[in-house]
Amino acid sequence: MWRQTRAGPPERPANPLQVRPNLTLDMTDPTAGSVDADLLAEPRLVVEPGMAARVSAVAGPVLQGMGYRLVRIKISGEFGCTVQIMAERPDGSMQIDDCEAISRALSPVLDVADPIEKAYRLEISSPGIDRPLVRRTDFERYAGHLVKVEMAVAHQGRKRFRGKLGGVEGDAIRLHRDDIRAGEDAEVVLVMEDIADARLVLTDELIAESMRRGKAAERELKQNLGLKPPPPPYAKKSDPAKSNAPKPKLNLKKNAPKNTKEHRLAAARLLRGEIDPTEGD
Repeated sequence: MWRQTRAGPPERPANPLQVRPNLTLDMTDPTAGSVDADLLAEPRLVVEPGMAARVSAVAGPVLQGMGYRLVRIKISGEFGCTVQIMAERPDGSMQIDDCEAISRALSPVLDVADPIEKAYRLEISSPGIDRPLVRRTDFERYAGHLVKVEMAVAHQGRKRFRGKLGGVEGDAIRLHRDDIRAGEDAEVVLVMEDIADARLVLTDELIAESMRRGKAAERELKQNLGLKPPPPPYAKKSDPAKSNAPKPKLNLKKNAPKNTKEHRLAAARLLRGEIDPTEGD
């Protein structure tokens, strides 16, 4: 994570990975690849109120112009006042060099616009593994994973929900709840614009998916730098908007061939030349 205070030059932590270890799981070259214009311009459906909204109005256009998407802004009382800006590339990747570039570009703009009328500490970070979900494509991409949702507008008398994300239906998301009480429905449909906060829950499946994406990004980086041969033309490239739902396990035992004594004896006769392999049954 890259941090900067308004009062002086940026200061890098001794070991940035100790501050936010998830940065190592989704790295990619900040200048590699083409930017998807539609994903870059996609609006957020989950936004912040108050002072954070004023910072968002300044930071959002700057980030978009640099090829990044604003994920979330959080203002806390840490170190007196800390403004955390969470950003990512349209494909969901982010690395420390990206944080540095954003900090250098955004700091003077915030100084001029002055959306916060006191000294504050600026902090740029990646979304992390257990990231917030703020756009329609976020909910589509992580269908099948466990999420926590807090509503700004109560749904059926409740504001907090937890369960497996079932994907997007129109302007709403479907959730298969794992926190149901007696008499409540396991399936619930929540309007995205009524959501105050939604984020992934850290699970083994989610960590495995992040590791896979990290390896794919590292492979692409080496190919762009000429350190690794490019993939063959028939190789499929991952789609950033594609769902990262855990793949169902196949039941290999059901259709597995039988290894009977008869099969073993026939194989032995074939090796001895007692059976002509060109003959029919």
